[in-house]
Amino acid sequence: MVTDRQVRMLKKLINEEETLAAAAAKAGMDDKTARKWRDCGIPPSESRVEHTWRTRPDPFEDVWDEVRARLDVNAGFEAKTLFEDLQRRYPGRFSDGQIRSLQRRVKAWRALKGPSREVFFPQAHSPGKLCESDFTHMGKLEITIRGQFFDHLVYHFVLPYSNWETSVICFSESFESLSEGLQAALWQLGCVPQSHRTDRLSTAVKRADCPEEFTQRYRALLNHYDLLAEATNAESPHENGDCEQRHHRFKRAVEQALLLRDSRDFESREEYAAFLKKLFSQLNAGRRERFNDELKVMKPLPARRLEACKRLKVKVGPSSTVRVLHNVYSVDSRLIGESVEARVYMEHLEIRYAQRLVDRLPRIRGAEKHRIEYRHIIDWLLRKPGAFEHYRYREDLFPNHRFRMAYDWLGKKAKLYLALLDLAAKQGEARVDDAIRLLLERGELPCATSVERLLQCSEKVPPSTSVEIAEVDLAAYDSLLTQGAAHGN
Repeated sequence: MVTDRQVRMLKKLINEEETLAAAAAKAGMDDKTARKWRDCGIPPSESRVEHTWRTRPDPFEDVWDEVRARLDVNAGFEAKTLFEDLQRRYPGRFSDGQIRSLQRRVKAWRALKGPSREVFFPQAHSPGKLCESDFTHMGKLEITIRGQFFDHLVYHFVLPYSNWETSVICFSESFESLSEGLQAALWQLGCVPQSHRTDRLSTAVKRADCPEEFTQRYRALLNHYDLLAEATNAESPHENGDCEQRHHRFKRAVEQALLLRDSRDFESREEYAAFLKKLFSQLNAGRRERFNDELKVMKPLPARRLEACKRLKVKVGPSSTVRVLHNVYSVDSRLIGESVEARVYMEHLEIRYAQRLVDRLPRIRGAEKHRIEYRHIIDWLLRKPGAFEHYRYREDLFPNHRFRMAYDWLGKKAKLYLALLDLAAKQGEARVDDAIRLLLERGELPCATSVERLLQCSEKVPPSTSVEIAEVDLAAYDSLLTQGAAHGN
């Protein structure tokens, strides 16, 4: 196809060359074409006839009204779905290779007569003015810790102007996770933007019909850092679009880093956290110039961090338990009847009495669950062994599967098993667990007397990971080779 540039070159060369053939050769066209464009007064781009006719009959002409009627009712129909419907209703009329024709026609209908599409309005961000944050689930990345699936979220913090970002591993969209994540991000940042935007998290933003938009705890957190609060409108997550887009790009970067690492398994949570920290350092390295512009206009941090916990006054019940945020925890039986303070952090609880820390417990994920520590109640279980069989939280009194196996070996006798638990509370759970394992491997009864004797004797309990491999006698291979030679093999 001849271009305008070739024609302009041809007309210039006609005046310079002796023959038309020479000018045509240098312009990259034959003599006949050169004569045509020499005498034509308009360039090729203006002389082309627009292609508006079909080169073959439309196979969907007779059924297009049916297809369009379906699209008018529901524009969400995919062309493939409509094509398969036509094949079912008109057997043998449409071949699989004709689907592209229908897809092109449906695409043209959507662009010319279909419903209008959502418009996104690019935002102009100023340095140091805004930060955004949100939670995102990481389950699809299939991260494991020592082979066990690590079900978690990350609190994701982003500066929209520079795209500087960081995160904190968490397990729920609680206020404690929000507070811990936001404060960790600000202290890593080293300064404070003007405002913070989040979506409509129930821990931060009240329902639309409430006179006050933000919860008291969230306002107190932002006031401590002199941050203005912003929230997206209901059912409008795109208003937090920079953070939403960074979710997608961040998880894609994690996926690629995992592929380079050639493993999704980590030895510990600390190793996984270090992996994410290194990844963010690499991502933020290319944003240094715009990030420095933000640092120049941000406000300084306050003198200290705000305590990221919720304080609750709860009473210890007669079962030596407290109920905190819809979950049940055991405490020391000496506190029965007393009111204690429960400080709820992102991943643990602190139980305080008379302004003293008396216990630190892992926080339960979810609701209507329980965590009973046998050390809190074992002394009274020994006095009331009959209560063990039908105890509501009995399954919590088996620290691991070996203790459950010991209970079965002991004939499910509560007194014998509770003596083992008492020994674990006094001598150490890990030591008793190793002793039970050794006795079970020997086929001996894992009673408290046998376990205590094993703990007191000089015999060292081998670790469960030790493997003994017998020495291989290589002379056996020489014998096999000799026999094979004798048989002609």
